[in-house]
Amino acid sequence: MSESFDLIVVGAGPGGYVAAIRAAQLGMKVAIIEREQKLGGTCLRVGCIPSKALLETSELFEKSKKHFAERGLIVSDVALDLPQMMKHKDGVVSQLDMGIQGLMKKNKIERFFGHGRLKGKGVVEVTGNSPATLTGKKILIATGSVASSLPGIQIDGDRVGTSTEALSWPEVPKHLVVIGAGVIGLELGTVWRRLGATVTVLEYLPRILPGVDEQVANEAKKIFEKQGLVFRLGAKVTSATASGAVCTVTVDGADPITCDRVLVAVGRKPCVENLGLEDAGVQTDKRGFIQVNAAYQSTSPDVYAIGDVIGGAMLAHKAEEEGVACIERMATGYGHINYSNIPAVIYTQPEIASAGANEDALKAAGVKYRAGKFNFAANGRARAAGHTEGFVKILADEETDRVLGVHIIGAHAGELIHEAAVAMEFGASSEDIARCCHAHPTLSEAVKEAAMAVDKRAIHS
Repeated sequence: MSESFDLIVVGAGPGGYVAAIRAAQLGMKVAIIEREQKLGGTCLRVGCIPSKALLETSELFEKSKKHFAERGLIVSDVALDLPQMMKHKDGVVSQLDMGIQGLMKKNKIERFFGHGRLKGKGVVEVTGNSPATLTGKKILIATGSVASSLPGIQIDGDRVGTSTEALSWPEVPKHLVVIGAGVIGLELGTVWRRLGATVTVLEYLPRILPGVDEQVANEAKKIFEKQGLVFRLGAKVTSATASGAVCTVTVDGADPITCDRVLVAVGRKPCVENLGLEDAGVQTDKRGFIQVNAAYQSTSPDVYAIGDVIGGAMLAHKAEEEGVACIERMATGYGHINYSNIPAVIYTQPEIASAGANEDALKAAGVKYRAGKFNFAANGRARAAGHTEGFVKILADEETDRVLGVHIIGAHAGELIHEAAVAMEFGASSEDIARCCHAHPTLSEAVKEAAMAVDKRAIHS
């Protein structure tokens, strides 16, 4: 089978399927190749969506056991039905997959089920369930990323596994060791702690959440420790192995740790295996990321790439924005992303969210700034809801007052951050935010108060 298209998209994750839809909207004949039966990529199948389903459900479980009584809600004999929890998670994934499949049909995008490999100029060979040889005027690679590991760690897909396995364990571990105190490790460590596991987090660095504003990360560590997570910082893991139901983790200069599950959460690497990049003249850097220019064009002029496979922040929404920008540049010559203002969210409790620069980055760049901070403990809605942990911090240029970064740790931080992101996209000052009326009582008032605190005129602190 041989077909010709204006655009061939390899990979149907958030970047790939969004790019395919935008291309179809702009009149292109589009094919999309995906080797997994479900569309949506890692994000939908074994990443963002299933992890959030487990986080939401596990939080309800913990609240019902530990916190409902504080509100006068007496619930007895609360029990965990783990298979039903997993069934709910899988149901959410299936429903969203059906939605994306429907979008492909609606936009007349032809889906090929199999592995795509570049075979010369403008040619992609599909092997698997839908074998075909496709020709395209342009090819877009959006194959995403896969979990990384460390030397000495023997991932067996069961006892020693990555986030993929940790989303589907058949029972709650008695003792879970998480290697890596980044976003994935803390989110999934939180899920299993809530369900009853003892969780030890090992981190090579002297702090948790590398890349997150240090003040926020320090506050998060205190809160997570109160919740029950155990951190061992400066821990260099040299091996992790499983023998039957017992895992052994060795740490340089310390006694071995025994547990029954190990989650390896040490980052992700580009998924470029067997794509035929070298044969097509597509160059990668030393870490395997595809090299692209400002138009997302690779070193092979008609081959483009977006998302995790080109590096940068490995976020689904970043890939989506790149997909749209890439296609619009192909079609119109214009397409833009403000990389300095891409929100990031960690879905622990409390949530952690940020947009723009943090204090470390501003200091390193020699930028003079002022900071305003407001604690949720002084916010009426947070107090009524019992979510008093955390704060909002706004960083503004010392001379112009333009907002440079916003960092939030607190309930619903992932929703609150977008007010800041929109304000920063329009070049707002902290005074602009401070002078906007915010409804009372809302958590959003903490953002307004933090903006007022930049000028040392917060009302409620």
